[in-house]
Amino acid sequence: MTQATPESPLVLTLDIGSSSTRAMLFDRLAQPVEGALAQVSTEMRTTSDGAAEFDPDVLFDSVVTAIDQLLSQVGSLAFEIGGVGIDTFVTNMMGLDGSGQPITPLYTYADRRSAPDAEALREAFDLSEVHDRTGCRIHSAYLPARFRWLARTDPSLLKSVAHWLSIGEYLVSKFFGERVVSYSVASWTGLLNRHTLTWDEEWLGQLPFNEEQLSPLVDIDQPQRGLKPMWAERWPQLKDVPWFPAAGDGAAANVGSGCTKPDRLALTVGTTGAMRVLVDKKVDTVPDGLWLYRLNRRYGLLGGATTEGGNVYAWLNKTLKLPKNSEAELTQMPPGGHGLTVLPFLAGERAPGWHDDARATFSGLTLNTQPIDILQAGLEAVALRFAIIHRQMLPSLPSEHQIIASGNGLLSSPAWMQIMADVLNRPVTASAEQEATSRGMAFSVLDALDVADIPSPALGETFMPRSANHTQYQKALENQLYLYNRIIN
Repeated sequence: MTQATPESPLVLTLDIGSSSTRAMLFDRLAQPVEGALAQVSTEMRTTSDGAAEFDPDVLFDSVVTAIDQLLSQVGSLAFEIGGVGIDTFVTNMMGLDGSGQPITPLYTYADRRSAPDAEALREAFDLSEVHDRTGCRIHSAYLPARFRWLARTDPSLLKSVAHWLSIGEYLVSKFFGERVVSYSVASWTGLLNRHTLTWDEEWLGQLPFNEEQLSPLVDIDQPQRGLKPMWAERWPQLKDVPWFPAAGDGAAANVGSGCTKPDRLALTVGTTGAMRVLVDKKVDTVPDGLWLYRLNRRYGLLGGATTEGGNVYAWLNKTLKLPKNSEAELTQMPPGGHGLTVLPFLAGERAPGWHDDARATFSGLTLNTQPIDILQAGLEAVALRFAIIHRQMLPSLPSEHQIIASGNGLLSSPAWMQIMADVLNRPVTASAEQEATSRGMAFSVLDALDVADIPSPALGETFMPRSANHTQYQKALENQLYLYNRIIN
């Protein structure tokens, strides 16, 4: 939904993803302003040894270009902007020298080169105690293993770094000359103590960096004002506007899809996937295999993320060279009729098992197996992984809770939506907000600006579970768990 005559204050949102940077404009009702969208493609550098990183300045330039383009699109309307909100893909970091220039790439959550270091840390530390303190497992996606990897492979580089920043912090440092990081972004590093909302003293004592190298912690409603002169001259429309600290894109997606209460569970499937629910800060125990991040000082974000999602769908379509009508064929196929069992770990495993070295497995192939069978089995396999995460979350959820789905990977396939509903044995409702993540940031900024009466996000079609199909998928889940325990666990 767009507004022909947008009401002020307007909000500029910056969504820094792993494939593009997007700038959008929203009105005081958190509705997108028509014609106000700039998108700049970005590309993660990957290598055969597990690297997954960006050039920090190329990523920074994509933000600048997106802002330039958006302000050009909206003309004088830009002077109605009352705040800037930022969300980013999370668990990323770069090292800066004393003058504030990057001297490392931007390492991302997908970089697996620290997997051996994560394994060494798992052997050396009490996993349940670390999990309770930080809400995070020890895994290559988090920063403790990344620091150990740097100490092992490039100690001279490690010693030359003055400050460690995420891409969101880097923006603030470049635009305002300040270093701050939100509780939200910090919680995704594995270095934030969830009980005290401070940098974790235990990790500070064990890892090769000190607290002064990390940014001061703030909440997402504590903005920066007064752009540095070069940026104020470039963007006079924004020079005195409050810029709010970056939040994690997962937290923003929950807010933007309306999952802001414990009875609304967000299921997001883009390239990868996640299942998340907002909870009160005072969670006694983090369920095994899950994480507990932050939205802000009050609310936590409980759930699990998968490496598998739309990437599985895309890879199977490309590899199998499936026809364009495969979606229609999928809707007519019985559950599990192919006889296949799939472990969909094309990029390793995160929740719930967190095995860095997990690999995809397709079991049960015969001469009669068709490409469409393999596609269906892959989509079902991803849904079964979410069923395990959902099972782990159930003790923390009210018995009656609503599942709201978002993400182009899932929403673009009605067949997959129905599979999800059947596997989870619960209605799954599509979010009708096409820009849930950016809208979540707009909502957060408007809330910080004390703008009232923001309407709830729109919802789309609900897919109802079919009991007979769920019974079949229970058997498929047992087969998947058996294969998982034989090959991976």
